[in-house]
Amino acid sequence: MTRKKVKLAFITNDSSRKATFKKRKKGLMKKVSELSTLCGIDACAIIYSPYDPQPEVWPSQPGVQRVLNKFRRMPELEQSKKMVNQESFLKQRIEKAKDHLTKQRKDNREKEMTQLMFQYLSGGNVMNNISMADLNDMAWLIDQYLKEINRRVEMLTKNSQGQGQGQMMAQPLPMVANGVPKVEEVGQGSHNGQGLVDMNMNVNVMQKQPWFMNLMDGNGGNDGAPPLGNVSQQNGFWPNPFFQ
Repeated sequence: MTRKKVKLAFITNDSSRKATFKKRKKGLMKKVSELSTLCGIDACAIIYSPYDPQPEVWPSQPGVQRVLNKFRRMPELEQSKKMVNQESFLKQRIEKAKDHLTKQRKDNREKEMTQLMFQYLSGGNVMNNISMADLNDMAWLIDQYLKEINRRVEMLTKNSQGQGQGQMMAQPLPMVANGVPKVEEVGQGSHNGQGLVDMNMNVNVMQKQPWFMNLMDGNGGNDGAPPLGNVSQQNGFWPNPFFQ
């Protein structure tokens, strides 16, 4: 069973007020003791009441005097920096409540305009009886939706571009054997792969020519060596433009 929320108002009944005082005082002293022990801070409490001739202090009179002397040695600006009384405390609570109310009203208005917008979109009704304030709020809401859509589209576009670049960088390079590029997989539809295949075939054909064998054997003769641009033409391959 949940506890009933206590109304913060003066208790007119004397016996109830005295019982509440004793109960709350004991709880307050306990909380101050726990705060000082758990956090290792200097704290004290002084409570005056009409039921006791002497004020009740915690932890002791020397302890209270030590904390008060430490407080008095601080500059005046530092003393009042976080000091609150009943009036200032209530003002802070009121300001927080106002901010919360303003935020709640804004959220409710957005939900109301969203529901109204979807009603018009789904039903196909003409907005005849809508006020100018509702039109302005709905236009602002639609603009926010469009900005969010554009933001998500840009994010998805950047992600897709990043993934495409990562796939291009992850493609394996052609293997090289004896200084000649070697294509392991032919038929991928790549123009670069076809160029490497032609280069392999041109080199193989060139190695079978007599003038190339003589050159490799050390004869050094250029009599039977055709021009480089004609090697591929004689064997039915497209000429390499770099050798023409």
